[in-house]
Amino acid sequence: TKTQNNFIEDYLNFRRLYLDIILESEGIINGGTCESCQSTEGFFRCLTCSGEHGWCRTCVLKAHQSLPFHKLQQWNGKFFKDTSFSELGYIWYMGHGGQPCPSSQEAMHDWEDVHEGVDWTENNPGVNTFTEPTLTTTPLIIIHSTGVFIHNVQWCHCPGSSVHQQHLHLLKARLFPASTSRPRTAFTFDVLDHFLIDALECKTSAMSFFQKLRRLTNNAFPDSVPDRYRELMRASRQWRDLMNRKRFGFGHDTEVNPGTGDLALFCAACPQPGINMPVDWQDHYESWLVMQRYVVDGNFTAQHMNMKQPHLDVTLSDGLGYMVTDADYQAHLSSAKETKEQSSCSNHRAVNAANTNRSNLRATGVAATACARHGCFVPHTVVDFQKGERHMNVDYSICNAINYHSDNIETSLIIYDIGCQWCIHFKDRINNSPGLSLPEKSRILTGVGKFHLSAHKLPCFARFSLNFIEGAGQVDGEIMETLWAPFNKISPTARSMSQYHRQEILDDHMRDSNWKKMVGIGETLLKKHKRAVKGIDDTKLPFDELTHTLDPEKIAIWEKDEKMAMELRGDHLDIYQLKIDKAPTMAEIRLTLTESETSDIERPGSIPWIIQGINLEDSQDGLRSDVRRLPHDATATQKAALQEKRLKLAVRIAKFHEIADQMMEGIELDWGTVHVDDPRFCMAEADEQAWEVSDEDDSELIDEEIPAEDMVIWMPSSLTHELANVLGLAKLQEEELALRKGQANDCLEKIRLALGQKAVIYRQYFRSADSVWTGTRSKQEAQRCSLKIEKLVRSYQRARSAMGRLGMDQQHLENIYQEILPEQLTVNKDVTEENRFGQGSDKLAWFWRVDGAHKSQQHAWMDEFYRVNWLKAKARWRRWEEELTLTRHEMRWTISWFHHQKSQWLRRSMEAMKSGHQAYGHRQVLLWQMFAEDAEDKFKDHML
Repeated sequence: TKTQNNFIEDYLNFRRLYLDIILESEGIINGGTCESCQSTEGFFRCLTCSGEHGWCRTCVLKAHQSLPFHKLQQWNGKFFKDTSFSELGYIWYMGHGGQPCPSSQEAMHDWEDVHEGVDWTENNPGVNTFTEPTLTTTPLIIIHSTGVFIHNVQWCHCPGSSVHQQHLHLLKARLFPASTSRPRTAFTFDVLDHFLIDALECKTSAMSFFQKLRRLTNNAFPDSVPDRYRELMRASRQWRDLMNRKRFGFGHDTEVNPGTGDLALFCAACPQPGINMPVDWQDHYESWLVMQRYVVDGNFTAQHMNMKQPHLDVTLSDGLGYMVTDADYQAHLSSAKETKEQSSCSNHRAVNAANTNRSNLRATGVAATACARHGCFVPHTVVDFQKGERHMNVDYSICNAINYHSDNIETSLIIYDIGCQWCIHFKDRINNSPGLSLPEKSRILTGVGKFHLSAHKLPCFARFSLNFIEGAGQVDGEIMETLWAPFNKISPTARSMSQYHRQEILDDHMRDSNWKKMVGIGETLLKKHKRAVKGIDDTKLPFDELTHTLDPEKIAIWEKDEKMAMELRGDHLDIYQLKIDKAPTMAEIRLTLTESETSDIERPGSIPWIIQGINLEDSQDGLRSDVRRLPHDATATQKAALQEKRLKLAVRIAKFHEIADQMMEGIELDWGTVHVDDPRFCMAEADEQAWEVSDEDDSELIDEEIPAEDMVIWMPSSLTHELANVLGLAKLQEEELALRKGQANDCLEKIRLALGQKAVIYRQYFRSADSVWTGTRSKQEAQRCSLKIEKLVRSYQRARSAMGRLGMDQQHLENIYQEILPEQLTVNKDVTEENRFGQGSDKLAWFWRVDGAHKSQQHAWMDEFYRVNWLKAKARWRRWEEELTLTRHEMRWTISWFHHQKSQWLRRSMEAMKSGHQAYGHRQVLLWQMFAEDAEDKFKDHML
């Protein structure tokens, strides 16, 4: 198989020949003889027609009677020079299918061509040409997808026809007028379609698109081409509005005006009673299947500037698409009350920025609701922010979503990155806001997306995790992030538009996003099905194996608790959290040991001495880190600072060993511990760009031969447990073991906090960085987090290694103080994606579950460990089971949705009285029939 480079190499062999052929095509054709009449000089050619053709003036016009947008050139004796149809005398007749108007005086003699005394019609009757416009012709600028053209147009003069109908004559010629009275500019339907597709797919602005057309017309002097940028902006809005009404059937259903969201496309696979499922769906489906599953998110890139004269703005589709009706929304905002409250969870940017305001902006961003499973925007749910992401804005979007096509659907799952705060007073806000309403018996389940959940406080994990919501299936709740990415490209263009123009642009891109989701829904559901089958295989066996090893009586109790938690939710979901008291910190252990030390007069002062040794190990670690980050071309100042640190640390180590000698009372200390840092946890230091010695006093120094960071430090853990018993140092080892547990507990807690902080930095600051300076600062903050995490891991490794030498049993080391692996420190994998493949029955990094345990609580802790892991393993398996069942039903719902669209168009085509309306209706019937047949073919082996 050839690669791209192979094809390029093949081209190089023919490059000179290619160039020669291209240059030869610039010469005169057929020796200058007209290929049609063979009797006249063929000095005209067309760049748009395929092949090489040489025509005379009469023949070229005859060949292009119905091709007015081809580009012509004329041989001037030396080369081909651009010319135009208007220069050759071409007249475009309006009102009679391109034929001259019978009522026009010029039409009495058929089509004529007058050219400075030369009768071009002699022997060439029927040629539509004209040299100079008469009183009945009008120069018209026509914009086509290949450039800007100027044509001489002759209007219809039939009785009853007037200048007020000229724009209608243009429409019948598939030309869209730039104005309704005496139009002098028109756009071909083709160029308007091109612009809309370019804007949707390539995010091309109107200015860039028209500049492209000017360059296609005259690349050397584009400014000589008439500027119709403003006309394009206006005509494209009108064309978009017409196409939307046509595609949604309002050209047929003329007696019905579109209502809220009627010009919007929604999801084909989501359950919608009366559309893709029976109205009496309760008799056919379990309630958890027919649940609305929505995700809500805000986008602060989609801003809008204040308008100078907003009262002059004209709307074409206010509230008919995805953005809400402005008047109703403003009425809601004026009546709703927003309480200024700081987040009680983590420092969420959305809540704590609620009071921010920018005086030059009418909207600081938008919020939208989309189906969580397929990523389709919900019609009439997109709202503007005024002062940050306030609950009153999001409430309006969510209520509209819940009320959309929700006949008798009582349960709605709302996934929101700050759902833990939003849901607290949601019902109160509904009751106190006349602009908000929910269906009767509505039940709201709140979840938090899996990435955002990693930055929440620990209690949120169980209460808002999608893993513990019955009927949620397998959704990550982060699909809105993928939907916002394309919108961020158009936000700068829409920022300065008028309010309603911006509304139409956002609606159009959301409509197109949903259309592409619908086109690809077949492949999407097949992938979901394949993934669900694999998910069940990966989770059911580990769950069954775990169940078989546990006490059935305990499992029965856990199942009862699980059932209650699913029904009552709230703090009942805390069954998924460990209930053992938090592991003691090193400071707490030190206090306990110090209080008990008075009863042990054998070696007073041993606790502070051991703690000093642990601190010295941390200082050596910090100094080794500084040494590794020292540049190869370090300055004398940097080297001196490092040397000073080493000297100070060497003095501290010497004093520590003096106390050790006193503590041992003559026992020879020939052993010591030298720590070697794990290179897997020194990776962040390699990314450091700047180097400086830390300001902490407990860092580093050098001896005459051995650097301070490599000096041996004698600790009770330097001895084996057996030798310590022989030497009578067992008590010291017990004390160090207790302190080492505290050290490990402290490290694990700080690692969790640092990982959460790093996730917040990546999610909030990198995404919203609006300058190079902000982005650089964010990167530095993330780098500092990485350095801190690796330092804590190295400290934990030293504590764990010491505990092994101090006689901790292997069960504790394997189950409680486990080894930390580099891949477990990736926030977006092990913390936020608990359901990814390849991790057996334990999907969450162990240190996010374990708080450590007191020695006296070992049995109770192990019982808790198995209880929580069993519940989580079951939840993972159940969500995959739900995913498979949901996907199979969604396949059926998708086919039903296509058939519903087909039936709607079949009705319209049967009711239509005009042939064009009937033809378009039948074409739509065939389109939706093809969608349905394609889906049936793809899903035939998987549907329920």
